[in-house]
Amino acid sequence: MRSISTALFALVIFSGVFNSALAQSPSIWSPDMQVKVKAVGGPRVSPDGSRVVYTINEAVMTAEKSEFVTQIWLASADGKDNFQVTFGEKSSTNPKWSPDGKWIAFTSNRKDNKDNKDNKNNLYILRVNGGEAEPVTEVKSSVSDFEWSPDGRWIAYASADAKSDDEDKNDKGKNDFRWVDENFKLARLYVIPVARDANGKREARKLTNDNRHVNGFNWSPDGRNIVFSHVKSPVANDWPSSDVAVVEVSTARVMPFAATQAAESSPSYSPDGKWIAMLVSDLPVRWAQSGNITIFPAAGGPPKQMPISHDGQPNIIGWSPDSTKIYFSEAKGTGTSVSEANVAAGTITQLHNPDAVVSAINISDKSAVFGMVIQTADRPPEAFVTRFSDAMPTQVSWANAELAKMPVGRTEVVRWKSTDGREIEGLLTYPVGYTAGTKVPLILNIHGGPAGVFQHSYIGGRGSYPIASFAARGIAVLRPNPRGSSGYGTEFRRANLKDWGVGDYDDLMTGVDKVIAMGVADADKLGVMGWSYGGYMTSTIITKTKRFKAASAGAPVTNLMSFTGTADIPSFIPDYFGGEFWDNPDLYRKHSAMFNIKGATTPTLIQHGEADVRVPISQGYELYNALKSQGVPTRMIVLPRQPHGPNEPKMQVAAMQSNLDWFEKYLGAAAAQK
Repeated sequence: MRSISTALFALVIFSGVFNSALAQSPSIWSPDMQVKVKAVGGPRVSPDGSRVVYTINEAVMTAEKSEFVTQIWLASADGKDNFQVTFGEKSSTNPKWSPDGKWIAFTSNRKDNKDNKDNKNNLYILRVNGGEAEPVTEVKSSVSDFEWSPDGRWIAYASADAKSDDEDKNDKGKNDFRWVDENFKLARLYVIPVARDANGKREARKLTNDNRHVNGFNWSPDGRNIVFSHVKSPVANDWPSSDVAVVEVSTARVMPFAATQAAESSPSYSPDGKWIAMLVSDLPVRWAQSGNITIFPAAGGPPKQMPISHDGQPNIIGWSPDSTKIYFSEAKGTGTSVSEANVAAGTITQLHNPDAVVSAINISDKSAVFGMVIQTADRPPEAFVTRFSDAMPTQVSWANAELAKMPVGRTEVVRWKSTDGREIEGLLTYPVGYTAGTKVPLILNIHGGPAGVFQHSYIGGRGSYPIASFAARGIAVLRPNPRGSSGYGTEFRRANLKDWGVGDYDDLMTGVDKVIAMGVADADKLGVMGWSYGGYMTSTIITKTKRFKAASAGAPVTNLMSFTGTADIPSFIPDYFGGEFWDNPDLYRKHSAMFNIKGATTPTLIQHGEADVRVPISQGYELYNALKSQGVPTRMIVLPRQPHGPNEPKMQVAAMQSNLDWFEKYLGAAAAQK
């Protein structure tokens, strides 16, 4: 495993050389091109280690369609054979191997089942050596996740309660009023046999009936029990209520296992069945999360808490085959670290931390082979596999091979001291073909969260901010990780409590000053943009300084009071600010752009999804109307059907193109790189 560090380092170095060689390409990035970058998902290695199954998600845009469709691909572990195994207009997702490696199970929203009226996900199985996919479930709601039993005879899955016949009837008759926070559709745990019975049917059996929402589960190695995590409702605000229980498969008897004031989640049995690892939050449970991997004896007894990891937000990958170690990943600065927790020794050892984003990591319990997706700022995401003994991970997908030929601006890590001496770092992307000493327009890009983090993800990717397109037009982009970000430890992540728009503002402004002092940024051509919390900071910045010539606020939180009263996470701001707004209204007013907007003059673009329940669109309208009333050049683009982030290709292009047009109008730009 330690060899992964060297391998990924080599990959990063190679990608830099690769893109430099292509710098003479005549093509230029655009939002239309960026939305065509394909997302590669969850590579899983077969039990014998010989094959890999993964997904490719790509945009489908026609006169009538605008959607992202996912299909399943199969490759040999040496990367030599690679082919698509599912087809059609609908997505096939989340493929998982049967224990004997002969079948792949997956979920799909294809319309094979006559009772699947809402076109929701059902469970399918497909023989690897050929044949048609066969439906296993016929649920009327949707299968959210599933796991094969260790002997391969059963599949456990989670599915939400379906609408009743009366509810269906009322929906059709437009009698579909609803009560807030009532009649939740909870996800229950089921098991279903893989083989059909004598009548050619499969009968699913419900394992959980309590009024709890199942959101994660794992079979015991002997197949007798399933450990699962659950929350009191599917509402995002209720995540702190997460507990863990065990259900006996044969009797459906549910036994509480870990149920404290902390949030327990992500339970996983060790291969020998003696332990259950899970994540346990610290107390009190905070939105700026932190916790430990904790090891519980499966038969009962006091747990063993592992040391706090670098960032306090470990993502459990899985156990080592001998049940002595747990592998986990987490953000570390602008990269991804992978570490191992030694259960007996009670220690954590970092295995690697490359300047790359490593995601969707899985481990095959039997073959001890890892599957993962790797990307860097200048190399698009692809699937890789590696064994413990490998000298270099093997690339098994080439989903973005053509777009990888496009030149992108160089990205480097920059560091600076904030006004209080705290060290801050971020990513600076230069224009394509940048000549040292040349001053260029600079856009300050602020991430969401606030506990988000900017990492070395591919700048040509899709989304709302077309970094590669900006770089192709002579504009530099600075993406800082101010206090409050993940990747730098719990203290750093919580350094902005009761302080939004103050210390973090200083972190951002000193970052801009740093790039100006480097001789890169033209101080007279500065822009600022950000989504969600990044939109909060953007709207706050235009009330505090006039140094920016243009701003773009995406799904901005502009009024902490009205946001708390309308969002689907009403406990979020009170947790960060130490109380409800009626307890300290002055604090909420001080840190809200809408109470400080008088006198703002920065031309501002506002972008918002019309179906956003995380940051309701009213937040964007408040900013738009306040600026418009003061005669500030302002435009607001409303993205119909879109939630907190645009999830349709045409809507992403609209967001990217409007940002590109806005900043080119107000900042100007160097001539497009040829």
